[in-house]
Amino acid sequence: MAQSETLITTVSTKGQVILPKAIRQRRDWEAGTRLIVEETPEGVLLRQAPAFAPTPQGSAFGILAYKGEPKTLEEMDAGVAAEAKARYARSRDPET
Repeated sequence: MAQSETLITTVSTKGQVILPKAIRQRRDWEAGTRLIVEETPEGVLLRQAPAFAPTPQGSAFGILAYKGEPKTLEEMDAGVAAEAKARYARSRDPET
């Protein structure tokens, strides 16, 4: 939305608010879209809720089986650094 447009809606007796069609289309919000409602000093903010709730790291730890000797922190750091360098190199190469 390049320029702010003023759109007006009304709160129903049931507390429902209709979002203007132009906004729903720009945001790709269809019927059934879940929204997070947050009160801010400037007003009320609506954000699309994530499809899945965040998963705490502890509940996912150990889900994928690994066969072999455990890696040290240094080996893991080296692996992450190598992949980061490879991705950076690929992003800089106009041929890819």
